[in-house]
Amino acid sequence: MAAESRSIVIFNTRGEAGAFLVYPYLFNLSGEWIGWVTPEREVFSILGYYVGFLSRDPRILRKRSLDKLPPRRTPPAGPLKFSPPATHPLAPLMPELNFDTIDILLECPEQLHTGDSGEFRADME
Repeated sequence: MAAESRSIVIFNTRGEAGAFLVYPYLFNLSGEWIGWVTPEREVFSILGYYVGFLSRDPRILRKRSLDKLPPRRTPPAGPLKFSPPATHPLAPLMPELNFDTIDILLECPEQLHTGDSGEFRADME
C-alpha cells in the first residue's frame, strides 16, 4: 500500500486542505516535511517546537494562551519522500472555534515550516 493512500488530509477551519498526515509525519501540500504528531496528538515542528494539537475533525489547533509550553522534543528521523495525492476528499463541516483556540494553518502557518526556512533555523555561515 502506498503512503499516499494512507495519508490523512488536515484541513483548516475554512475547509481548505493545508497539510497531509502520514503518521507520524506532517507534510505541506507540496510534499515537504513540516512536522510530526505524537501518539497523544500533540503537533511539533521539524525542529521539535510545540505547535498545537491535532483535533478529531482533523485540524491543527492550539489554545491562544498557554501557561507553559511543552518542552522541545527531539524530532524523529526524517521521513521518506512523500508525493501528495492529486485529489483529496472534501472537508467535513467544521465547528466554529471558541475565542481561546486558534487554527494554526490559518493564523500561524509559519510555525510549520520546511527544513530550509523558519525563524529558529540556524544561520548559514
